[in-house]
Amino acid sequence: MNAKVGSLQKWEELNNNIMRNIEFINGEIYHIYNRGTDRRDVFMDRYNYQKFLLIMREINSQTYRLDLRELMRKEKESCEGPTFAKKVDDQLVDVVAYCLNPNHYHLILRQRVDGGISKFMQRLGTSHTMQFNKKYDRSGALFQGKFKAILIDSNEYLLYLSAYVNANNFIHNYRDNKSWPYSSYLDYSTGVCKGPTFAFTPTGLCEGWTFANYTCEKGIVLDQFSGNAEEYKKFVEMNANYLKKKKMLAKYLLE
Repeated sequence: MNAKVGSLQKWEELNNNIMRNIEFINGEIYHIYNRGTDRRDVFMDRYNYQKFLLIMREINSQTYRLDLRELMRKEKESCEGPTFAKKVDDQLVDVVAYCLNPNHYHLILRQRVDGGISKFMQRLGTSHTMQFNKKYDRSGALFQGKFKAILIDSNEYLLYLSAYVNANNFIHNYRDNKSWPYSSYLDYSTGVCKGPTFAFTPTGLCEGWTFANYTCEKGIVLDQFSGNAEEYKKFVEMNANYLKKKKMLAKYLLE
């Protein structure tokens, strides 16, 4: 597949028509993002990142209700293995791609059931805020209002947006793509969907721990590259370098 840097006209058109009260449709794919209130950091250390990913894993079920005490108990046992990494059958959303940065996050989600995205994001925002406020002895809102959502209405836009999300840390100068563990880029470029390879838990750093079967649905994008992770990697790196060099997305970045 020939990877060409696409026009940003579509990006501008879509971002200028953000619908805060968007009606989410089953089977459709959306770009979801938000940042910290007053542009503050919402991830302070590795534990915050890991906890957010773990909450994403735990809440993505039509029947499950997140119990933070139970979650803490599972974390304490995590050195014994990823006991909570099995994929459930009643997911609210498919996680297509993600990137967590210090003061904001990006997600690409496909809704599976009625109200799936709204329920998933409400649980995610509330749970992360609760654990963050408790850990840092603060109160009040953590995120800047309601999450933002944009319908991805074309295949071309999905491909370029996936590159933007997967390489978002690189575009923001946080760290090189290859070494940022809180993005799905490694999942896409290696063909293995797993997330962080360690657990920074209340009991310490547990080497070798992993989210073995994280709910990342790479096939939606990779199938368009005939499943060739190397071709997609080239596509991401070329577009990420272009976006970073030209700084043409400055007014859309969340920093």
